[in-house]
Amino acid sequence: MSRLADLGYAAGWRFVRALPEPAARLLFDQAADAAWRRNGGGTAQLARNLRRVVGPDMSEPELSALARQGMRRYARYWMEAFRLPSMSRQRIVDTFHLPQQQIIADAVAAGTGLVLALPHMGNWDHAGAWAAANGWPLSTVAERLKPESLFKRFVAYRESLGMEILPLTGGAAPPLDVLTDRLRAGHLVPLLADRDLSARGVRVEFFGEPARMPAGPAMLALRAGAPLCTVSLWHGPGRTCGWLDPVSTAASGSTADRIGVITQRVADAMARRIAEHPADWHMLQRLWLADLPHARAAAAAARGDRARPGVPRGEE
Repeated sequence: MSRLADLGYAAGWRFVRALPEPAARLLFDQAADAAWRRNGGGTAQLARNLRRVVGPDMSEPELSALARQGMRRYARYWMEAFRLPSMSRQRIVDTFHLPQQQIIADAVAAGTGLVLALPHMGNWDHAGAWAAANGWPLSTVAERLKPESLFKRFVAYRESLGMEILPLTGGAAPPLDVLTDRLRAGHLVPLLADRDLSARGVRVEFFGEPARMPAGPAMLALRAGAPLCTVSLWHGPGRTCGWLDPVSTAASGSTADRIGVITQRVADAMARRIAEHPADWHMLQRLWLADLPHARAAAAAARGDRARPGVPRGEE
């Protein structure tokens, strides 16, 4: 199956970029609608996740319509991902809008770097390509996929957009050390930050329920003395839109206590923007502890709030 996935992605990057854009959008909308009608595991989980975002007052038909829109936005992410390598630098810049880009420019110019915590929202590849097109160095991590050829394909794709990609495991040096060095050299370090079910996850309250999120953004910001922002992304007409929320790293107590406080601030900032653009949050996996199988949820609760911090898992 992993080999078939590799071949499928390879075909996507060749075939989709060759299609006229209207045809590609129609194709991916149709695929999203088909997935929504089947209501498989990912689609059903998306609806459960969105219920936490919108609350109990939204009717079931309205929630179903929102989930359909969410599946279309998720499909749009992949359609754009397959087409990004063929886009010109000018088009990448012209189709991305971030009002507070001066925050990024100032951090790079000052040499402090900037940690960017992202939810699974909008198109982060477009954001990375936009940053690289502006001449800002960007480094991040990627989880090793199987087969290795698929992992290399995704690394080559993102490197072609101007990003430095470090393997989460199996690299020449621990990614936490490398990313700390990159921050001290003035790099941007974006990290997906709204889901971590490993033993490294930090327990937070997210839309009123306990979940676990990666400690990496908070830990890197403290370790490198770098500023931290959340970056929320959504699809606008003909472009990707973004918003930065600076997150204070001032906190007292032990390192674990400080990481916990900062990670909760990250969760709160992401929740505000997800609530504003719920259709663009394509979280098709379990996130809240209550949704985990009973044994895993109990084990997660037993570990307590002070999990061992580390670099978050890459995109899944």
